[in-house]
Amino acid sequence: MDIQKDLPGIKKNIRIAPYTTFKIGGPAEYFFKAKTKEDLIKAIETARKFKLPFFILAGGSNLLVSDKGFKGLVIKNQNSKIRIKDSKVITEAGVKLNELVKVCLKKSLSGLEWSAGIPGTIGGAIRGNAGAFEKSIAESIEKIEALEINVRLEIKNYEVKDCKFDYRSSIFKEKKNLIVLSAEIRLEKDDKSKIKERIERYLNYRKNKHPLEFPSAGSIFKNPKDNAAGILINQCGLSGFKIGQAQISEKHSNFIINLGGAKAEDVCQLIDLIKKKVEEKFGIELKEEIQLLGF
Repeated sequence: MDIQKDLPGIKKNIRIAPYTTFKIGGPAEYFFKAKTKEDLIKAIETARKFKLPFFILAGGSNLLVSDKGFKGLVIKNQNSKIRIKDSKVITEAGVKLNELVKVCLKKSLSGLEWSAGIPGTIGGAIRGNAGAFEKSIAESIEKIEALEINVRLEIKNYEVKDCKFDYRSSIFKEKKNLIVLSAEIRLEKDDKSKIKERIERYLNYRKNKHPLEFPSAGSIFKNPKDNAAGILINQCGLSGFKIGQAQISEKHSNFIINLGGAKAEDVCQLIDLIKKKVEEKFGIELKEEIQLLGF
């Protein structure tokens, strides 16, 4: 089969690890960078034509890739246009959260300061309803443009009430046939110096509390109701515990860090150990926040 004829720019056997914040994982059988919405749709159509499994890779910040990689097509979403009209921001899914925060600061728009320092994209943030400091992306969303994959591909708009936003979840995470393309976000005008101060405060918090000096996938587990996963893990005496080159962070126990050359298998063993110990000690079943690929 000549997939390269159908999808110019597609590459074979590309390591996925450099495209993730964990820096872990084997190769993608096929890899394609989608710079526009049309590129993304064309790539999906091509994958379906050649009966290839496909995966949409956003910022790679909440992802653990198997050591074996992924047998199929990885589509790196890089559509990254931003339009601003008054207090409304129309942003494509491939825009990095940090870039969006900078653009909003320039325009004196407030509402996304909490996301400063999060290494993901707006599409990934919407899919998992990213949040921090008792705020979440859902609070700023007005409308979502998504690709619905059924017998045919169809672009649809979703109002907030249709998105089923919940703690670290949305309809786009629950339904595998929905892919976020763009979003309309409503923010508020504020004094630029106040916005900048809040951004710096959140960035400093992350610098002091999170192990940013090592590759990681951010929080491994969702916080159980009325509990913090990191505190539960720490109280099990697991902070600093290491398997191979993967370690439960001593700085924040809900982070597993890559000390250099960690394998996905090392991380999986730590995840299993954490879940077992927390359930034994507290009777609480931790649930992963990260997404797994290729397992």
